[in-house]
Amino acid sequence: MRTILRYIVSLIFIASGFVKAVDLKGFSFKLEEYFSPIVFNLPFLEKYALAFSIIVVVLELVLGFMLLMKIKLKETLYALIALCVFFGFLTFYSAYYNVVTDCGCFGDALKFTPWQSFWKDITLLVLLLILAVLYRKREEDEKVRFGKLPLLGVFVLVMIFVMYRGIAHEPMIDFRAYSIGTDLAAEKEKINKNPSEYKTFYSLKNSKTGEVKKVDQDEYINKEYWKDTTWKIEDGKTTSEITKKGYESEISKFKIEDANGNPITDEILKEPRVVLVFTYKPKEADLELVKKTETKALTEKAKVYGVSTQPDFYKQIPNYLMDEIAIKTIARSNPFVLILEKGKIVEKLGAKDYLNQD
Repeated sequence: MRTILRYIVSLIFIASGFVKAVDLKGFSFKLEEYFSPIVFNLPFLEKYALAFSIIVVVLELVLGFMLLMKIKLKETLYALIALCVFFGFLTFYSAYYNVVTDCGCFGDALKFTPWQSFWKDITLLVLLLILAVLYRKREEDEKVRFGKLPLLGVFVLVMIFVMYRGIAHEPMIDFRAYSIGTDLAAEKEKINKNPSEYKTFYSLKNSKTGEVKKVDQDEYINKEYWKDTTWKIEDGKTTSEITKKGYESEISKFKIEDANGNPITDEILKEPRVVLVFTYKPKEADLELVKKTETKALTEKAKVYGVSTQPDFYKQIPNYLMDEIAIKTIARSNPFVLILEKGKIVEKLGAKDYLNQD
């Protein structure tokens, strides 16, 4: 029983660490959200987000593997319990204050709501505490333990390669909605044909009785609450809530505009072939690299557009705008190249890899 439980918990930590190791930059973007002014207000830590992401992922992977192989079992369990407490605090804060909608626990491979993330951490914490009790007596054989260390070493080296590959290039395994082969035009059409529906809800308070009731916009008009002066809409309590869930996709955030705010997404998705050069942080981008990328893109038999968060950033190609978070969902490199054919993704590369491509 305890062996099966140990396997389950260890594999959860290894899986969680692996999907983040594949896409370390993506996980670092999530940590930047936690460090931002609207969450913990620690903006000075944002530049260290990648370093923190590496530390967290290494802890998850190494401790998960050590638990699997029963290496330093008690110490490993205590370390994992401490890690779970830390994650539990983060996910509770996110859920309670609704400030980070996705903790990134399993990267883009598996999405959790804030409360689901919190209860996942609590469940893991309980299971670890149970394991700590079940394994309270040391049962390790020192020779066997040291015999497992080479396996741990090999595991660490493989994971280092996976992490390096994700940082230096694009993720080895793409769990994002923008993987090669994704038809952005078709996804947009599905979203447009089956949109979510929302209603406005008012909080009404009776000035005579003190009664408070919540009514939607239709009820407010049909029952003529607007005529009854005893019912007043409470300030700051009007909400917009979803009443019908439509087709949901990350592609809904793929919105490109010109400098005047006019949408041009549909025009781009209709092009036979288009090369998009993305830059999510223009101030941090290597301008020489951007220039070389523009120059090579112009040699393609395709329309070429630059997409960034800053007007007039590109010098050789038309400059369009997109939200930084939306660009980060598509691109991990800064700058980055996305090639579309009639709205379908056929290639995606960091700028350096694009320049080295034959």
